Parts: sequence; structure tokens; C-alpha cells
Amino acid sequence: MNTNAKRKEEELSKMSPFEIKNELIKLAKKDARKSTDQFLNAGRGNPDWVATAPRQAFFLLGQWALQECERNFKDESGIAGVPSSEGSMERLRHFLMVNSTLPGALLLHDSIEYCINTLGLDPDTLAYEWAEGIIGDEYPTPVRMLEMSEEIVKAYLAKEMGNNAPGFGKEYDLFATEGGTAAMCYIFDSLQANHLVNNHDKIAIMTPIFTPYLEIPELDRYEFDVVNIQASEMDEEGFHLWQYPDSELEKLKDPEVKLLCLVNPSNPPSYKLSDKCMRRIVDIVKNDNPNLMIVTDDVYGTFAKDFRSLMYELPQNTLCVYSFSKYFGATGWRLAVIALAKDNIFNRLIAEQPEIQKHDLFHRYRSLTPKPDHISFIDRIVADSRSVALNHTAGLSTPQQIQMDMFALMCLVDKENTYKQKMMEMMHERLSALWDSAGMQLRPDEDRVGYYSEIDLMVWGEKRYGKEFCEWLKATYQPLDVVIRLASETSVVLLNGSGFAGPEWSIRASLANLTKDDYEVIGKAISQIMEAYHQEYLEATSKQ
Repeated sequence: MNTNAKRKEEELSKMSPFEIKNELIKLAKKDARKSTDQFLNAGRGNPDWVATAPRQAFFLLGQWALQECERNFKDESGIAGVPSSEGSMERLRHFLMVNSTLPGALLLHDSIEYCINTLGLDPDTLAYEWAEGIIGDEYPTPVRMLEMSEEIVKAYLAKEMGNNAPGFGKEYDLFATEGGTAAMCYIFDSLQANHLVNNHDKIAIMTPIFTPYLEIPELDRYEFDVVNIQASEMDEEGFHLWQYPDSELEKLKDPEVKLLCLVNPSNPPSYKLSDKCMRRIVDIVKNDNPNLMIVTDDVYGTFAKDFRSLMYELPQNTLCVYSFSKYFGATGWRLAVIALAKDNIFNRLIAEQPEIQKHDLFHRYRSLTPKPDHISFIDRIVADSRSVALNHTAGLSTPQQIQMDMFALMCLVDKENTYKQKMMEMMHERLSALWDSAGMQLRPDEDRVGYYSEIDLMVWGEKRYGKEFCEWLKATYQPLDVVIRLASETSVVLLNGSGFAGPEWSIRASLANLTKDDYEVIGKAISQIMEAYHQEYLEATSKQ
């Protein structure tokens, strides 16, 4: 490996894998132009599907809502009134009866019956919120989340995140946000603003993990002391299980560790927490570190069978972020919620702070209420999202919240889980295509989700070519050389697993944005690159 190439790879290795991706795309497109290779980008996890029924329902509902506006007055210049509440559900039902054959009508009909008969929502209140919300003629009220939307999404979370948890999660408060990334920013800001986590405090991160969870704590404004909880568990044959051994989870016993961040199912390995790991975390929190605050990002939970979030196992300690972006092919909609139990450790820790900090927070939130010390933590997140002073204009846009309702209701009325089954089948088909074509063994594992795949090339290389080859590869090349060669020689873009705090010689493929046939091509490309390394190794060692 020449010195310039090595220096370039060392410089790139300091960047986020998502920024490295841009360089890899340039290389891959350049190679595709000068060869017959197809440019295949499996770097970013943007889905190549969309959920059609909830979008059809959304657009049909919008047509009815416009009719509601025109009921009051309609001007030839293109001006109409605003919706009214009284009798709105009766009018919506009549509209659906007249338009029963249109796409989206059946889902709207079933959704109405579910909301009224199962959730117990008031018919006119629901219809009016939908009409006004989808038209977007009012500020979001309440600013945290629309009332009917909150009840609908609570029920959805209970089904998808809580494996049909009883009571529809009514003991939770939700805050609708502009996607999961906005939720992350808001949460970290409010944790610090409320003195729950201060500069240089210890926080734990379960790795490998989505890169921003590694990068945010290093920013000057935070400078947290990070403790990595590594998914280093291996089976008896030396294959990754992508779970956390007790020796790693034991780190959470330290009471100086104030906050735990995790993505579950993980990104990039894409495994949900095993029952064993879940029980161990619960035991540690209850018996050793009861004040541990937990932030769990569960965006991929909907792709897992019988998924149950930590928000239901440790409700008082856990703040959950869920995004609708991946499951419904809706990254452009920017739809997510922050969920927090009404009875939670965040509120209690704020109440127990020293007087000097209480005084600081009293002044921070005093413009909101005469009793700012009574404001719950989730409402503080809402206020902080608009620098407190603009709290009255906070909140996710109302049309976005209505689309969120439609996504959630599609799953709530789908008693056979048809959509979920299709999603899981598609992910596993693509995963198998990738691994089979690369000539690698994919071992059965009920905890595997498969939205991404992280491939440790040291494990793969040792199984195929032996330990000596792997030692030579590590001594001769930088780990980033693999993804650079894949891009420049095969027009395939993958990300370096080290950028997610995974094994140094691992690579990460998204299984969401290409076809099964494409993943077969990618698998062969990985095998091709590794074989080229092996041939170089044979030549180098034969000369010695």
C-alpha cells in the first residue's frame, strides 16, 4: 500500500461514515462510468418502498377536509372558510359512503370504527381534529401533540413497541417531533439544560451504534465521559452474536453512569436485545443503579417479531424515541415521537436537585407558568425545542401529525399483521441473498432483524483463508481500504463498521434500499475484493 493512499485513508477514517460515504459514491460512480458495473449504494438506510394505503387515506381525507372548509363559504378567488366541529363525523361517514370505491376509503372507515369503538375517542372531536389538522389552518394545539393523535400513537406504540402491552400505554406522554434526529437533539439539549447530565459526566453507550450517538457526546457543549458497552459476545465457533456479555453490562452498575443510550434493534448489527440482556439490564437498574436514565431509539423495532422496548420493561427510567421513517418508507415526512411515562425518574431527579439549580430552572421556565417547578420533563423538552420563549409556537406541523395517524392506524386495524410479515420477509430475503452470494455462513438467530448487516471481515477471512492471512491483512492495509476498493473497483458503496464503534475491520450494508438481486451482486463484490487480498497475500508470502 503506497504512502499517499495510506495517508488518505487515515484522514478519511477520522470522519463520520456518512461523510465518508460521499467520497465513496464519487469513486463508485466514476468506476461505473468507465465499466459495465452497476452503481449500487447500500450505504444509507433509506427504504426503497412506500406504504400506499395510509397515504391514500391521507389524500382522500384531505379532499373531505377541503369540502368542510367550503361549507362555511367559498369565494371565486380561491378562498374558503375553516372546518367546524358539530356533525363533522356524520359528514365524514357520508363522504366515505359516497366515495367507498376510492383508494383509502376502506382504511379510513376501519380507522374510524377502531378509534371510536376500541380507543373510545369522541367521533366529532376526532373528525374535526383530522379536518383542521390536515388543512393546517391552526397552530399545533396542544403544542406537544394533538390530543386524538396522541391517543392513536399511544395505541400503536403499545402494539408495536410493547408487543401488545395492555392499556394502550395511557400512562405515557408523547411529543411529536420532526423525525428521530430532531428528537435526539432536543433530548440531549434538555438533559443538559435541566442539569440531569452535565459536562464530563459519565454516560454509557451500547455499541455498535448509529454514529450521531457517538459524535454528539464529544461536542464541546457536552464533553461527556463515555463508557462503551460493547456487543462483543461470540458463540463457541467464533461468530458474532451481537449481544452484550455480563462483563460489559456490569459497567452499568456504576452509580456515576447517569445516562444509557442504545438503539434497539441495533444499528448496524440489526439485532434486538436478547431476553437475557434485557433481564440483566432490568436487574442492574432495579438493584444497583436505580437513578439510571435511559434513552432508547427503537426505530427498527417494527421489523422484529414480538418486539418489546425497554420503555415497557423500565418505564420510570426510560425515554423512548420512535420514528415512522423506515417502516413506512417515509424519511421525507420527518415523523417521530418521544415517549415518556408520566411517572418517571427524570421528573424526580429534577425535583431533588440542589436549590441553586432549582433557582436556575425556575428562571428558565418562568415565562410558561407561575409554577415552573411543576413542569414535567417532556414538556420542558417541548419548550427547549423553541428556546422556551417560543414555546407557544412549538409542535410538529398538524398535517404531519395526521399522516402519522394514518400510518399508525393502518397497523392497528391490520389484525393479521400482513404488512409486518411482508416487511420481515423482504428484509430476510435480502439478507440471505447478501450472505449466500458472499459465501458466508448466516446462522439462525431469532433476535436478528436484518434491516442492516454488519460483516466482520476478520471473522469471515479467518474462516475462509486462515488466521495468518488476517494478520497479514491487518499489518498491510488500513481497514478503510476495503470500502474504498469496493467503491473504486466494483461500484458498490458500503460503510465502514468502525465508524459505528463496531469491529475495526467490519463493513455495514443497508438492506433497505436495493433489490434482492442487487444484494447478490454486492455479496459477490465483497467476495471478489477479499479474494484479491488473498491472492496478494499468497504472492507476498511466497517471496519470503
